[in-house]
Amino acid sequence: MQTMFLKRPGRFAGQPSSVADCPVPEPAMNASRVFERVKASAQSTVDRGFYKLQFSAMSTHCQVNFHGVPDALARKFQSDVVTWVAEFEARYSRFIPDSLIGRINAAAGEHWVETDPETDRLFSLCQELFFFTRGSFDPTALPLMRLWNWKQSPPVLPSDASVQAARALIGWNKVQRRPGGIFLPQRGMAIDLGGIGKEYAVDCVMNLANERGIPNVLVDFGQDVRVRGHAPDKQCWWVGLDDAHMPGKCWAGVAVTDHGVATSGDYLRHFEVNGRRYGHIIDPRTGYPVLNDVRCVSIIAPSCTIAGLLSTSVCILGAKEGLELIELHPGAAGAIITNSSKLTSRKFHEYIPA
Repeated sequence: MQTMFLKRPGRFAGQPSSVADCPVPEPAMNASRVFERVKASAQSTVDRGFYKLQFSAMSTHCQVNFHGVPDALARKFQSDVVTWVAEFEARYSRFIPDSLIGRINAAAGEHWVETDPETDRLFSLCQELFFFTRGSFDPTALPLMRLWNWKQSPPVLPSDASVQAARALIGWNKVQRRPGGIFLPQRGMAIDLGGIGKEYAVDCVMNLANERGIPNVLVDFGQDVRVRGHAPDKQCWWVGLDDAHMPGKCWAGVAVTDHGVATSGDYLRHFEVNGRRYGHIIDPRTGYPVLNDVRCVSIIAPSCTIAGLLSTSVCILGAKEGLELIELHPGAAGAIITNSSKLTSRKFHEYIPA
């Protein structure tokens, strides 16, 4: 998905609606190192009142573009965004041993870990999304993700026995929670918020912009996008949708405002063994990479969190069941690209200019 410069019903109960709903508690022990790295990568430019901020965080390229505000407010907002995202990564990255997620995973099968109200709300959102997606979204799928390493060269297929052993550790419904605490009851269980982390951060940064009174904003973290208002001299923002059959090109552009846009698929990250294709998207219900003819899914939704969740879940569920899931969510629209066809929801064409 590419951002280009050329409806509101329903939200999940746990979906952030303000900065206060977004977890930015005290950072983990090594947050200073994360902040130094993120801050060092930050670059900002301004051209006739149009501000562009770019930086690297959460293992991806991030950009925040906006206009319509005084320079002093713009500079402060850019600084606040970098700080907020660095603290978010330091607290919720599974790759940082002393992050909150790192400590929760290390304590699996041993003891409870203390959480704060903001994190409790984030985990409540995970609970809601787990049931809404019929188990295709599961934050405890990390043991399976570690087995299926699509980056390994040459690729190695895990044995059926190891897949089944990892599956025994999967299941968000096994996680024990109480206000202010969480416990993974089996040693080897582990949480990864990669399924919604970037998208959730996009929504929180947009909330930050809203509370600063910034009217026209585009937030793009690794091509998970949310917009408000419009691009300069336009009536909306334009977002290009990746073409799974010609990566790097767009098959369509959608005109959006006050919505999130996300695309998921295995067209870039996959490997082949004995002529069989294995994508990077794992179905936690089976323990194996998704095997259907869906190549990519693009979703437009009231938030980036929901757009990202639906795009990945539809990839897992397949075209028929996935289209049904899109139609079930008020305010969502989507397009499913398969090996041989293109399926769209009823509302999708509202976002394609005539």
